[in-house]
Amino acid sequence: MSQKVDARGLTCPAPVLLVKDTIESDAPRGVTVLVDNQASSENVSRFLGSKGYKVNESKQGTDFVLEAVLEGNAPTQATTAEQKAPSTGDTAKILVLVTGDSIGSGDPSLGSKLMVSYLKTIKEMGDELWQLIFVNKGVTLTIDTSPVLAELKEYEDNGVIVLACGTCLEHFCLTDRKKVGGTTNMLDIVTATQLADKVITIG
Repeated sequence: MSQKVDARGLTCPAPVLLVKDTIESDAPRGVTVLVDNQASSENVSRFLGSKGYKVNESKQGTDFVLEAVLEGNAPTQATTAEQKAPSTGDTAKILVLVTGDSIGSGDPSLGSKLMVSYLKTIKEMGDELWQLIFVNKGVTLTIDTSPVLAELKEYEDNGVIVLACGTCLEHFCLTDRKKVGGTTNMLDIVTATQLADKVITIG
């Protein structure tokens, strides 16, 4: 039996939470979700994919229509945060939450240089660097003009989870300019901070 979820007009993370509640309470084989922005479409699609659904996206006017069908007996996958959750071994897992495009107050130019230097240097954390999550103005560091775009792509290629807040991208009208990492929502961010051994906030 297919369910319909109308999440239009809702802000992050409400669309994902609404779909999550529907799946957990009704366990539908199919679900159709309506959202009204790209960030919500990406977040809901990724969430449904993590639960074993195959998702097809289409547009009706300004709305996004997500048609999802549960794939056979395929095991339910973990969420983005859970896929690379901290292990019980000796290596700590560090989450870096980047809340701006500069470090400190005072000279903005100096703050920007410090942020670039920081993001280029955190590779020294080695295997302990687990996730980089960009929120608020920090999402500008994931777009086409970012001075650390090459470094962030390298981190991602080496297994670090790189995520940018979808609500923040929408706010700054930057959704189409993001060039690295996935689009995330507050549910994923909360889960990731809970799973991390250490959270560092910078910005």
